[in-house]
Amino acid sequence: MRPGPRNLITDVTGLQVGQAHDALLRSGVTVLTAERPMRAGVHVMGGAPGTRETELLAPDRLVQEVDALVLSGGSAFGLDAASGVMEALRAHGRGFALGELRVPIVPAAILFDLANGGNKDWTANPYPALGGAALRAAGDSFELGSAGAGFGATTARLKGGIGSASWVLASGACVGALVAVNPVGCVTMGAGGEFWAAPFEYAAEFGGRGTGQATPMPMSKLAREATTLAIVATDATLDQAQLTRMAVAAHDGIARAIVPSHTPFDGDIVFAVSTATGTAAQAADLLEIGHAAATCLSRAIARAAFEAQSLPGDLLPSWRALHG
Repeated sequence: MRPGPRNLITDVTGLQVGQAHDALLRSGVTVLTAERPMRAGVHVMGGAPGTRETELLAPDRLVQEVDALVLSGGSAFGLDAASGVMEALRAHGRGFALGELRVPIVPAAILFDLANGGNKDWTANPYPALGGAALRAAGDSFELGSAGAGFGATTARLKGGIGSASWVLASGACVGALVAVNPVGCVTMGAGGEFWAAPFEYAAEFGGRGTGQATPMPMSKLAREATTLAIVATDATLDQAQLTRMAVAAHDGIARAIVPSHTPFDGDIVFAVSTATGTAAQAADLLEIGHAAATCLSRAIARAAFEAQSLPGDLLPSWRALHG
């Protein structure tokens, strides 16, 4: 396997990512969309999820495709980011057809960043506007680290952020991952800055430090201030049941890159999408795609912390501030 040309989830043909954040709010929104509706599945393993419209992604539901997926800061307030995305999509004639009406299908998930030092004393919920702005900014390239839904994200030791990575498989299929990293746990093994995801690193994409000596996890971050939100994607043609299995497999990538993960205080969730521009996946293909999604997600998690920037008012240091 090798990364695609951008080493981003947008290496999957047809996908676009848009982001918006507010520096004073210290929070933001990340949106994944595509040129046409995407098949999607989901799996939740965290004990404290915050979601919208995830029930319709089960394989036995009527609606089989989505117009966008939203990852947002703001805890439950951030779920309204999907409303801003829906309005922007509706203005472009997107959505599930009900006669002459169109209803955009926009599942969403949120992370808790309300206690990260930003100004949360708003008079009107800022997240619908951030959602609309993120959708309008959608394109092939996007910023990693302190951006979008990861702008105010943190881990146990360091700043978190937005991460992404991709793989191109021997079959020609492309697999990508997009993640907002804000867990209770650690992404590094200890004081030396080595990432738990080191065994899966490609070409020093997050520093090339290799593995180190694991140390106890600090409790500097309150348990309620958590969650890792992820999307894995492929251009292989998968149905909703297969996408659900892909999402399940991808959770291994969280467990390999964040210690501990899937705790009672994290809302860990993985969406899986298919643009269905490639060939139909067989059982053996699904195994390879699931494994690629997991390793890709591990890399994306490490890249999120590696690319995070130090900003005035930070409550935790960035990886770069400590390790160069």
